[in-house]
Amino acid sequence: MEATTTFNDMQVHMLKMFSANRSTRGLTELYHVLYEHYAKRMHDRLNDLWDSGVLDQQRLDEINSMDLHQLA
Repeated sequence: MEATTTFNDMQVHMLKMFSANRSTRGLTELYHVLYEHYAKRMHDRLNDLWDSGVLDQQRLDEINSMDLHQLA
């Protein structure tokens, strides 16, 4: 029996929206747009954590000394 993949509404929308543009340039542009979007979201969230006191220099130093590969 073969496994089937079910796409959610967002995935279907994205497939339809980008099906017409098959160029490498279009893919590169999309990558940059998504990268900038998620980088901004992460930056904003880190600022929120810093402003609320959840994140501070001591915690950043602790994270910096961790082997993050072990968390995966």
